[in-house]
Amino acid sequence: MSLQRILHVTSELVPYFNENPISSGVYNAAKQMFAQGKDVRIFMPRFGLINERRYQLHEVIRLSGMNLIINDLDQPLVIKVASLPGERMQVYFIENQEYFKRKSAYSDDFNQWFEDNDERSVFFAKGVLETIKKLNWIPDVIHIHGWMASFLPIYLKTNYSNDAFFSDIKIISSVYNHGEGGVFSENFKNILEYDKIDLNDLKYLNSNSYVNVVKEAMKFSDVVVKGEELLLNELEELFNELEQSKFDFIQNEDIQEVYREANGINIQH
Repeated sequence: MSLQRILHVTSELVPYFNENPISSGVYNAAKQMFAQGKDVRIFMPRFGLINERRYQLHEVIRLSGMNLIINDLDQPLVIKVASLPGERMQVYFIENQEYFKRKSAYSDDFNQWFEDNDERSVFFAKGVLETIKKLNWIPDVIHIHGWMASFLPIYLKTNYSNDAFFSDIKIISSVYNHGEGGVFSENFKNILEYDKIDLNDLKYLNSNSYVNVVKEAMKFSDVVVKGEELLLNELEELFNELEQSKFDFIQNEDIQEVYREANGINIQH
C-alpha cells in the first residue's frame, strides 16, 4: 500500500516561530507532500508565546480531557487545533498549563534550560501518541524534528512496542543542531524507569546531555535525515555509523525521496 498519511512532530513551525532549520524544514516538507494529495498533519506544543487568537486555535473537546502520568505526576492534556495559515493542513497543539504556558519555549531569561525540559518532552511525546490513538488516525510515517520530539521514537519502540495500533508505523528522524549545550535534569532517567522502560535497551544515555536522547531517537528510527548540512561532531559521527537508511541534507524538492524510502521498508516484528 502506498504511503498516504504523514505525521510531523516538531517543537517549531513557521509561522508560529521565526524561520530556522527546524521551523522551515517542517513547513516545507509538510507543504510539499500535502500538495501531492497526502493526508499530512502536524503536532507541536502550544507554547505560551503562540498567540491563540491570532492563529485561531480552538480546543478539540472530544480529544481533550485525558490525563498523562509523568514521573508519578498526573498531568491534564488539552488538545487545540488550527489550520496552517494559507494552507488546509491541520496543526494540533499539545497544551498543558504546567509545562507549556510559560512565554519562553526552552530556557529562562538567563538562557538556562528549564529543569523540567525532560518532563515536558516526555509529556509531548506521550501526548502525541495518545491523541492519534484517540483520533483513530494511524499514520504510515511519523516524521520527528528536533530534540523535543526525540523521546517519541524511544517510547514508540519500547513502552508502546506491544500496542498493535502502532505496529506498522515507520519513523523518520530529521536531525538538527538545535539545542546545542542543553542538558536535562540529573534524574531524567527516572521518568523512563517509571514508565517501565528498560534502560539497558538505551545505548547512548550515558549522560544527561540532550544529544544522547537525539542519538537514541536516531537509533530507533527507520530513516534518518540531516536537517542541516553539518551536524555537531557527535551527531555527525553517529550518522556516519548508522546502518539504516539515511539521507544527507537535501533540498525541499527532493524530500519525497525520503518518504519513498520509508514506504519501502518492512518492519521486523
